[in-house]
Amino acid sequence: MKVTFPHMGNIHLLIKTLFDELDVDYVIPPKCSKRTLELGSKYTPEMACIPLKINMGNFLEGIERGADTIVITGGAGPCRFGYYAEMHRQILADLGKDVEIITIELNENGIGELIAKLRKLFPKKTLATIAKGFFDGFKAIKQTDALEQYSFYVRPRELQKGATDQIMKQFESEAMCAKGRDIFKAIKLAKDKLSEVKRDPDCRPLKVGIVGEIYTLIEPLTNMNIEPILGNMGIEVDRSLTISEWIKEHIIKGGLKLKKENDFVKAACPYIKTMIGGHAQETVGHTVLYAQKGFDGVVEIYPLTCMPEIVANSILPEVAKDFDIPVLTLVMDEITGEAGYRTRIDAFADMLYRRRENKRNELVLSGN
Repeated sequence: MKVTFPHMGNIHLLIKTLFDELDVDYVIPPKCSKRTLELGSKYTPEMACIPLKINMGNFLEGIERGADTIVITGGAGPCRFGYYAEMHRQILADLGKDVEIITIELNENGIGELIAKLRKLFPKKTLATIAKGFFDGFKAIKQTDALEQYSFYVRPRELQKGATDQIMKQFESEAMCAKGRDIFKAIKLAKDKLSEVKRDPDCRPLKVGIVGEIYTLIEPLTNMNIEPILGNMGIEVDRSLTISEWIKEHIIKGGLKLKKENDFVKAACPYIKTMIGGHAQETVGHTVLYAQKGFDGVVEIYPLTCMPEIVANSILPEVAKDFDIPVLTLVMDEITGEAGYRTRIDAFADMLYRRRENKRNELVLSGN
């Protein structure tokens, strides 16, 4: 058995750490690229969302490298993510690909079915060993998420432009070469290097929160590297969703049906009182929270045809008006052009800078 899996940002580092620790034979698909998207789009329905298309491309590229088993997480609720595994299974069968898809989820069949799937993936390992492997993998992605957030802070303040990008690119290369727990050395080294980057002590960057559907929010191919783009414009960004938070909230707490008490739920309540699938509540709630924290703007990113985010998007104009915070919406699909995308981001950044300058002038004129 040779296992492959889909990309989503740095989630491959979690899976790589887990599989290294548990001696699983695996193949990491190539980094998501234009070819990945073209390959997936060729065999998926036209109106399917872009995450499903890229995942299909990941699987086909993994199969090209010898994979015969695919691992994917499951989901429930109105979001189509819960149907991905079955759609991929049927499409791959139609293409004559002899692969098995193992869906890791806690469903109505209870924990017994999940344990059976884990034993299939790790047949010679005890449950305690498997649990330790998952813990190490989760720890790796949690620290990687923190490292990324630190880079969002350093990038707009750096004196030598491109220093943060170079460190993060080097980390990506070293993390791919790391085996098992060696990933933690690579993370620490990158963090130490970021802490040594010389910064402008007088820099007061704009702050922009990024909200939306988790895949387009996290996967660089689908957001066209928006965090480095904004960071290199001198803007500090904060991503509302991370892989580690998603795992904790939607897989661990969701699977165990634990009560979720989150700030964003309370913040979203005046506008959207219930979870409607996907990350609609998070999008609305985090936009409110960013406004309350004094952020200068918010960018919403989601895939074309994503129902939960379409609902959230219809609510955001009211939130923007109530809290006087500008919101830019970017809708992504396989034909989204980089030039138009970049033009919209540039215009949004210019507007935010002018807005801050106007506020300063108003304060001067008022004598405050």
